[in-house]
Amino acid sequence: MRKSKFSPTQIANILKEFDNGKSVEQISREQSVSSASFYKWRSRYAGMNSKELKRLKELEEENTIADIRC
Repeated sequence: MRKSKFSPTQIANILKEFDNGKSVEQISREQSVSSASFYKWRSRYAGMNSKELKRLKELEEENTIADIRC
């Protein structure tokens, strides 16, 4: 699985920008993220703060490693 170039904190900040009124097009241009990635993050992580998002990413990595070992 490919590792994201955006940290959980960056993802949370990008989602906050949208909540504060920026358009998806502006965010895509400024942050160099595709609109598809933005909408995927929004559906997956909406309402989470950066600590919760970081913990979720850690758990996903642990599960991936555990699946590979089996």
